[in-house]
Amino acid sequence: MPRIARKKSNSGIYHVIVRGINRQDIFHEEEDYTKYLEGLKRAQDISKFEIYGYCLMSNHVHLLLHEKIESLESIMKRVGVSYASWYNKKQERVGHVFQDRYKSEPIDSDAYLLSVLRYIHNNPVKAQLVLQAEDYMWSSCRKYNNSNKYLGDMINTGFILKTFDECGEIARQRWQAFMKQDSNDKFLDIEEKQQKINDERLYKEIQKILKGQSLGELQSMEKASRDKIIRKIKSIEGVTQRQIARVTGINQSLVFKA
Repeated sequence: MPRIARKKSNSGIYHVIVRGINRQDIFHEEEDYTKYLEGLKRAQDISKFEIYGYCLMSNHVHLLLHEKIESLESIMKRVGVSYASWYNKKQERVGHVFQDRYKSEPIDSDAYLLSVLRYIHNNPVKAQLVLQAEDYMWSSCRKYNNSNKYLGDMINTGFILKTFDECGEIARQRWQAFMKQDSNDKFLDIEEKQQKINDERLYKEIQKILKGQSLGELQSMEKASRDKIIRKIKSIEGVTQRQIARVTGINQSLVFKA
């Protein structure tokens, strides 16, 4: 089936989502998040695109980008190849890290731009990782509050803030008030088709797969045998790698590589 052509943005601004292959986690620890940001900055230095916002979740990334001298497709390829190469080397694995095709939507109005950015920043709140968007370390929300050491000058906050007021302090106050407004905004996001499974149910499913063997035996198994069982566990509908690691006691990076 031929791919549907992407909608082009008249403004050159896009909301982009890229996710881990098979919904798998692509960030496991602080080093992973920082490496992705470093690769994003290197790509920006070459492609000169503007970044108005982002949020890095464990298994997907939201970006709000303004393409300039390079197309969105070239930008995403550059960023993706950089991180995947580093990640595979670190994890001693081969193959895809990201889902083959990123998702994107054009942003062609100020109102939509602001609402999308608020939605992106509120992802960690929706996922119950933090109570307030500005408390999440791996999003640009903290940069809008002048408190993110990882971003430097990569994020162009001025473009957004000027839509509220020319005075920086007034603009920031109005932005913060806007962020706190209740909203039922729904925008481009990853599909959550799988019904989540709780730890108790997962433990029972693992016991069936182990056929009388204990979790301790699984942990100490020879790699090929252990990986074969982990792959069966990963095929259980609704399970996550983080959950598998928690229930089995096996390091999450080993779960990912299996």
